[in-house]
Amino acid sequence: MQHNIFPTMRGLNFMEGCKGAQVYATTTAGGGAGEKLFHQDRLRVNSIRYKSSQIYPASNLTPAVATETLLPYGLPVSDLLEPQIEPCLKFVDFMETLADVYRRIEKCPQFEKSGIYLEQCAIFKGLSDPKLFRRALLSARQHALDVHSKIVLAAWLRYERREDELVGTYSMDCCGSSIECPKATLVAGYNPESIYDPCICSGTPRGEFEDDSSIGYEECSTSDDDGDMSFCIGDDEIRCIRSNIASLSIPFRTMLYGGFRESRRERINFTENGISVEGMRAAEVYSRTSRIDSFDPRIILELLCFSNRFCCDNLKSACDAYLASLVNDMEDALLLIEHGLEENANLLVAACLQVFLRELPNSIHSPNVMKFFCSPDARKRLALVGHASFLLYYFLSQIAMEEDMISNTTVKLLERLTECATKNWEKQLACHQLGVVMLERKEYKDAQSWFESAFESGHIYSVVGVARSKFRRGHKYSAYKLINSLISDYKPVGWMHQELSLYCVGNEKMLDLEMATELDPTLSFPYKYRAVSLLEENKIGAAISELNKIIGFKVSPDCLELRAWILIAMKDYEGALRDVRALLTLEPNYMMFHGKMHGDHLVELLRPLVQQWSQADCWMQLYDRWSYVDDIGSLAVVHHMLANDPGKSLLRFRQSLLLLRLNCQKAAMHSLRLARNHSTSEHERLVYEGWILYDTGHREEALAKAEESISIQRSFEAFFLKAYALADSTLDQESSVNVIQLLEEALRCPSDGLRKGQALNNLGSVYVDCEKLDLAADCYMNALNIKHTRAHQGLARVFHLKDQRKAAYDEMTKLIEKARNNASAYEKRSEYCDRDMAISDLVMATQLDPLRTYPYRYRAAVLMDDHKENEAIAELTKALAFKPDLHLLHLRAAFHDSMGDYISAVRDCEAALCLDPNHPDTLELYNKVSKLDKEQKCEKVGSP
Repeated sequence: MQHNIFPTMRGLNFMEGCKGAQVYATTTAGGGAGEKLFHQDRLRVNSIRYKSSQIYPASNLTPAVATETLLPYGLPVSDLLEPQIEPCLKFVDFMETLADVYRRIEKCPQFEKSGIYLEQCAIFKGLSDPKLFRRALLSARQHALDVHSKIVLAAWLRYERREDELVGTYSMDCCGSSIECPKATLVAGYNPESIYDPCICSGTPRGEFEDDSSIGYEECSTSDDDGDMSFCIGDDEIRCIRSNIASLSIPFRTMLYGGFRESRRERINFTENGISVEGMRAAEVYSRTSRIDSFDPRIILELLCFSNRFCCDNLKSACDAYLASLVNDMEDALLLIEHGLEENANLLVAACLQVFLRELPNSIHSPNVMKFFCSPDARKRLALVGHASFLLYYFLSQIAMEEDMISNTTVKLLERLTECATKNWEKQLACHQLGVVMLERKEYKDAQSWFESAFESGHIYSVVGVARSKFRRGHKYSAYKLINSLISDYKPVGWMHQELSLYCVGNEKMLDLEMATELDPTLSFPYKYRAVSLLEENKIGAAISELNKIIGFKVSPDCLELRAWILIAMKDYEGALRDVRALLTLEPNYMMFHGKMHGDHLVELLRPLVQQWSQADCWMQLYDRWSYVDDIGSLAVVHHMLANDPGKSLLRFRQSLLLLRLNCQKAAMHSLRLARNHSTSEHERLVYEGWILYDTGHREEALAKAEESISIQRSFEAFFLKAYALADSTLDQESSVNVIQLLEEALRCPSDGLRKGQALNNLGSVYVDCEKLDLAADCYMNALNIKHTRAHQGLARVFHLKDQRKAAYDEMTKLIEKARNNASAYEKRSEYCDRDMAISDLVMATQLDPLRTYPYRYRAAVLMDDHKENEAIAELTKALAFKPDLHLLHLRAAFHDSMGDYISAVRDCEAALCLDPNHPDTLELYNKVSKLDKEQKCEKVGSP
């Protein structure tokens, strides 16, 4: 019987070319996310349309007056630039931090693992690879013990997938996995293996009970003959069995069988005890049946209050669980949470909190929801019922910061976070983040205080916040001394010199910026400052070149904005429009010129100043840019096309591929979800859902989506998805044959040249793995004939396997000449030449993209072969300072092992296993060096 609560209460390792960049994997040199799929059908747009938050009238600017109008706020000024303080944990010795966390995870009791995995989440939050954070979050949920932790972690996992952006899904929908099932999270107990189980949801909706098991209290009330006592409420009399009522709780047993006068009375007056006649009858029924599911929710709430007053623990648990099962949506939660808090009903409050959390980020903007979290009294109320924790406020505060860094809600949630912090790392994180928010709010004194608290708890990076706060308060020399002292006390890292540069001038400032880039080339501020300084010296071309250095391997809205700004000054309006469209793809609501002009408005101002393209022109431009690996140019073209046809799902999908190739994973997944929302047919929607699953690590589920799509309609998209997902494993002979057949089926389906090129390239890779080199060469040549430029790399591989190294080298040279982004091509070409030429190519690859790890590993191996062990270690250490990487750590551990430095080898293995606890080669090395380290220590102890 289902109760409606409201009427009653209201009145491949797939070869180099196939496996591309995924949300959960680092992009490899051999392939790109662009190897997925694209279909140039003229699909009808569904009723879901993209609407810009602002509409701007078309501009009629002429070039003569354009620059002045486009730059109403002038040119960028170097003195106004400063780097943002990152709102996350950062460490001076990150490798040691990783090793320490791994050791503690391995050694701690099972019941404590969830807390350490949460700490690991906080550590990984500052890294660019979301796979690491998501894996740690999953592990924290796997080892969660209590209901509270389970509901928060499950909601957080859901939020990371941003299912709120998927049209037609609801917050309490079950994804089919036990680890996120709304029902499973309300079951207490430690069962780490349960994450592999199917969810416990059945066909019965939440809150619904079978009719045949319900017991109406009118049908089974105690008769006058059966009862031996009565409770009188007003003029009504409820006949009961004394022993059954006494079994409800110790107070009732004492009252009915103790020395009280009620123990001698048959009729007991219960009028003044706050329970209605219906409620008392329900209590009597429960005393005999231990069932409450036949009663109205209003009666069960009354029973909950009754059970609290008379300490009826079993009755309270039954009411708590039943009411929790009725919470299905926001209205239910808002109505029932007050009752749960008032009556200390842990499970009911948990069910209500679960709804609030699964409605994020929308619920963060609801005053009716936030009143249960934000104030000190609200936190205390939650604490009384066991639902105030660092975990809860960590989750809430992260979302609040993402939504609005300087809002009062963000401040209040972070203040509650500091109140919940007990461990050192918790205090470091909470105080540091509150300092960052206060700095953004220009409350510098409070910011300095919070940063100092974080530093006192052991967070060295927070000294940057202390110095910045002092600087903003006019104490520049004090800030300089603080950072200078930091560099003296610790091994310098890039962010230290970056911060010190703020408090210096002239050559000293530029030297610090150069040192910051040398130590950490991924820091964007030094490039931006040097570019603006060059602009101020009227060296505009050099300024653009400086920005191109970082945009070439790390695309960010602020760098694109600055380049567009300078391009406008150069009157290169086409280049400026390209960059503005690209940055709006990353952040659709981006405000230009220090937050003073909406990006969409600047697009409208620039459009009349460039050549106008029809939609057909755009397709040709996209074809050319995609073929020549001009990802930012391709993004701009797609943005242009979407402005004319915002509901085109295939364009949204193409956009997601480009963003993945640029390692902009958050924006990529947003575009992929929009593609799914705008799909016009079920088979197309299934394909996009499959890619969403695949890119978040759910390979088997992605395969199922592809197969379901194929069963509806055979399409390029579905076959390609199935082949791509199937190939993402170690391919045996049978699997390779299946992938080949799937790609051949895909090529038989209608598709455009770009799609065919991608499929041919991937098919060639499978043939290479199957040692069918002539067939592979045919595939690559066919791909090149339709301008799939990346096929040069596959063809070079074929030549290399045929011992034609010169031909392989020449083929990669062709790719280098054609591709706009060619760091990977230099890296690959190094395999087909002698050592000196290889080192030259790898130096160029590192200059173009310092994040590529193969060049560092190669150079380190060469140094090791030349018996320059210390230089080899230094080469790897230089890269690890800004790029924590499993393979770099594994290689450095192996070098330490060969040098007999087993302590360092053990540390590097532990750090690597923190990044990937199941990496077989590292596990083998770890076991070896751990044993050798113990033996070495025993020998030292035993020696005289």
